[in-house]
Amino acid sequence: MNESEQKQWIRQAHAEVDDLFARSPAIYWTDLLISATVAWTATVAYFALPWGSPGQLIGLIVAGIAFYRAGTFMHEIIHMPRGELTWFKRAWNLLVGIPLLMPWILYRNHIEHHSRAHFGTPRDGEYLPLAAAPLRETFLYLLRIPILPLMALARFGLAGPLSRFSPSFREWLLSRGSAYASNPFYRKRFPEKERAHLETVEWLALAWVLFWLAMTVFGPVEPAHWLMAWLLHGWTMALNWVRNLAAHGYARRGETMSHLEQLEDSINITGQTWLTLWLFPVGLRYHALHHLFPGLPYHNMGQAHQRLMDRFGQNSPYAVANHDNYFRVVATLFSRAAAVRPAESAITNWRSGPAA
Repeated sequence: MNESEQKQWIRQAHAEVDDLFARSPAIYWTDLLISATVAWTATVAYFALPWGSPGQLIGLIVAGIAFYRAGTFMHEIIHMPRGELTWFKRAWNLLVGIPLLMPWILYRNHIEHHSRAHFGTPRDGEYLPLAAAPLRETFLYLLRIPILPLMALARFGLAGPLSRFSPSFREWLLSRGSAYASNPFYRKRFPEKERAHLETVEWLALAWVLFWLAMTVFGPVEPAHWLMAWLLHGWTMALNWVRNLAAHGYARRGETMSHLEQLEDSINITGQTWLTLWLFPVGLRYHALHHLFPGLPYHNMGQAHQRLMDRFGQNSPYAVANHDNYFRVVATLFSRAAAVRPAESAITNWRSGPAA
């Protein structure tokens, strides 16, 4: 398709789902509150039950999955207009964002992931060309999982307060440590207009860390509990980290893409399996659909997907993004990476790419 034909097809596709863009506050609130309740109840069981008991292991597993589901509402929040569901955003921070040291404001950079100027380039914080780089890069990506909780603790419990005493360190933190990015080479200064919001959640997160430090020094919390918290936080983050391997093809080399090319590089997991249900919550299974229409609320994505398939069929630009198995998608990524020689690695472009 040329650009004119692409635009025409997108308009036709939009017309098919035009009535599905309204969000249901009742669905958002109910889903979040149930997910958070399950997560915190399972967390209490995890910390209260005897070490190594089956009940404790079940508590860990359930708490991580529930926190992961509740946490993915951050993605929905970022795509909401500023004045929409304001109290929902605040409640999410109090129930999930602050306790997990991941306030949603640090995900503002996600909007760039949908920009034609940024998507799939070194300026995209959520794109790594893992399928266009040797397998070593994928293994390095996975090896970051255990340090993600430590990075969150260091960001809000140490770097945040220390940066108040050094303008140069504060500037570095705003540019290098104030965005949620899977691309470790991503650099962009946190927007000044959101600075008051950032400082508010920084103080709240610091208060949360100091509370548990005080409970350790003067109360019942023991060092082993910090290890348990690290395991729970790491398990929660790992679910999203490995899910992200099937979000895109990750075979691009840094060139900009059209809207339909972004769709083709994105992935829908259409197979109805137990893995799909818990590894791709809150609409994440329709990631290609999300890139086609970023404003579509998660609770209408299944219906929108079916309409597009009924209207355009298996030979459409949309259908090419559909995959019925997570493992086959990841296996394709690994096989492509295994065929890449170090001298051909696209990661070179990311290491030397322009900062945004």
